[in-house]
Amino acid sequence: MQVQPQDAPCGALIRGVDLSRPLTGAQVAGIRRHWLKHQVVAFVDQDLSVEDIERFALTVGPFGSDPFFEAIPGHPHVAQVRREADEKTPIFAEVWHSDWSFMAQPPAATVLYGNVIPPVGGDTRFTDLYAAWETLPAGLKTQVEGRRAIHSAGRAYARDGAYGEKDKGRSMKIRYSDDALHAQYAHPIGRVHPETGRTALFVSMGYTVGIEGMSTEEATPILHALFAHQNRKEFEYSHRWSQGTLLMWDNRCVNHAASGGYDGHARLLHRITVADRTFQ
Repeated sequence: MQVQPQDAPCGALIRGVDLSRPLTGAQVAGIRRHWLKHQVVAFVDQDLSVEDIERFALTVGPFGSDPFFEAIPGHPHVAQVRREADEKTPIFAEVWHSDWSFMAQPPAATVLYGNVIPPVGGDTRFTDLYAAWETLPAGLKTQVEGRRAIHSAGRAYARDGAYGEKDKGRSMKIRYSDDALHAQYAHPIGRVHPETGRTALFVSMGYTVGIEGMSTEEATPILHALFAHQNRKEFEYSHRWSQGTLLMWDNRCVNHAASGGYDGHARLLHRITVADRTFQ
């Protein structure tokens, strides 16, 4: 196994592992070690079936749930991130977020495999939430230490949300629901990673809507300051996709955002959410 750290606060490429075959215990342990260290890992030049992706995901942890995605037939834990060449809808997931952070037990990992990759654009951007917390200005850190932020699915997946009933012409199978209005949970703003023990700035523009014990008027400027800080370029790694890459990231310590720039090209990825086994 060859590991190439990226010239960024997080991210590494891993070569010399064939994910189309069952992994040994030593390989699984090594992959987990590098993933926890680098937060985002990419396995390049893989030729994988859906079953291969599922088998790999289960080496990381149990399957998680995807409350607002429709699974592909025969594979209840696999969703497609799809965009057709002539599609005009907004790019899915362009806003910074940590997957499903509005759940009581947010997922540990997201696994994403590139089946059809455009020749241009489509980078997935990541921001290192450890670095964001560690460099938070003292005054701002004092305001938020010990507090919990409220994460909600409403802005994205409610009937009137970004992917609600007005979101027409999208090829990706998103299931908006009134349940999104009740899908919310509060997590520590400075959230301790259950495996590394490091603290991450666990808020995001996509899902964080308030701070417990504060009015909207009090919380909004603080949240905006946190978002502006965590989204600084010096915390960012931008992953350039290639055909046959499997990407896995740690939702507990990075936010991510999709990017466009591939109009006129189709794009297809298969996605699995991996639950946090520390909650099991």
